[in-house]
Amino acid sequence: MEFKENFLWGVATAANQCEGGYLEGGKGLTIQDYVKGGGIGKPRMFRSTMEEGAFYPSHDAVDHYHHYEEDIRLLAEMGCKCYRMSISWARIFPTGCEEEPNQEGLSFYKNIFTLCKFLGIEPVVTLSHFEMPWYLVKEKGGFANREVIDDFVRYACCVMNYFKEEVHYWLLFNEINFGVMPMGAYKSLGLIDGKYLGGEAFISLKSMTVDEKVRFQALHHQFIAGAKTVIEARKISSEIKVGCMIGHITQYPLTCRPEDMLECQHKDRLLNKFAGDVAVFGSYPSYMNRYFKEHQITIQKEPEDDGILKAGCVDFYTFSYYMTNCATIDDAAEQTDGNLLEGAKNPYLTASEWGWQIDPKGLRYTLNELWDRYHLPMMVVENGFGAPDEVGADGSIHDDYRISYLNDHIAAMGEAIEDGVDLFGYTIWSAMDIVSAGTGEMKKRYGLIYVDRHDDGSGDFKRIPKDSYYWYAKCIQENGKNITA
Repeated sequence: MEFKENFLWGVATAANQCEGGYLEGGKGLTIQDYVKGGGIGKPRMFRSTMEEGAFYPSHDAVDHYHHYEEDIRLLAEMGCKCYRMSISWARIFPTGCEEEPNQEGLSFYKNIFTLCKFLGIEPVVTLSHFEMPWYLVKEKGGFANREVIDDFVRYACCVMNYFKEEVHYWLLFNEINFGVMPMGAYKSLGLIDGKYLGGEAFISLKSMTVDEKVRFQALHHQFIAGAKTVIEARKISSEIKVGCMIGHITQYPLTCRPEDMLECQHKDRLLNKFAGDVAVFGSYPSYMNRYFKEHQITIQKEPEDDGILKAGCVDFYTFSYYMTNCATIDDAAEQTDGNLLEGAKNPYLTASEWGWQIDPKGLRYTLNELWDRYHLPMMVVENGFGAPDEVGADGSIHDDYRISYLNDHIAAMGEAIEDGVDLFGYTIWSAMDIVSAGTGEMKKRYGLIYVDRHDDGSGDFKRIPKDSYYWYAKCIQENGKNITA
């Protein structure tokens, strides 16, 4: 198992899932501040007014806002080479429309990046991780409004300029491809069905409906915002590299029936490849022409848009990988639900308690497919295992199931590297326990570090390294040589 000597071993978080401090330091409200907790089998709920006494997980999260120094020092003690995190857009521009940034927000992240640099940790920073300022949603309609392109680029240029000495790797929009699905309308694009803006009723984020034509138009604006950001980044510093981030849910045909093969190809193109193709190649792929025609979708473009996309191609490709699904035309096929996306159940795989099918070999397959398609340096920026970890009587947390999951997926990455894939980094989801994006609960724990925080709001935020923390420290120290195939 051979990884490059400078391989970026690391961990990942997102601001809305870990920071808390939602009204501190001049931060404005974001879309996540209006999302209530759910739980296993329970949808996360949205309402455009906050319900008194309700539990909103992002408001406190795991209080990284006040514990960041302790958290980053724990990462350094583990030997992390990089830390993938996100900036809360509303901490820098509270409404998203200000001309001048919030200095308290800039200072907060400056402290984080300075400490990372001191401890030898390379930040990998996501500009927008499902956390648009609420004002842009309510008053402008999210990315459906072309004006929001300029709001985003102003924010992106501000932070890239301010942190250009400390941050060299930037990611644009987290899992941008989820915007093609209804559940991505709110989280990714900041879109809401207008009837819910009055706050009369709750709606499940999973079942939120926004017209498909609006979603694809908003996604186009997001593509332009990303390309413009890449163009501006190259003016700011030659050391800055900008990547896309795709939520890759690899599809297999459920059977070798030709109809299932075509259904699988269609789903893979629409869900996984479309957004990546635009980011890497700088143009819309031809296979989308038929989709747009059959769904009566016309993308409204400005004359300069095609040139912007072509000039703003990304420097590297990153993606999340947790599981795989199967595709079939058989409506009676047994379904499974993971990462907010349903698919046909694969009879050859086991699944987590939350129904996510475990498929480490699928990661090798995915890396090879992406390398063959894009020939860009790649990074796996999310991969991990959610489970209800328990603290033992002696204060230890034995999470062998997580170690097994991570070992097998890292082994698959090693095989892909042997296959010829240019993989330069890997960040485990997540550094510490954080609020689950899919279910809004703390019970579903992903962290290598346990956080004493629970779904009833109790806990003192104490940090406790799990067995997986010490196992990963050895993996980093030995550059993957402890991984068993």
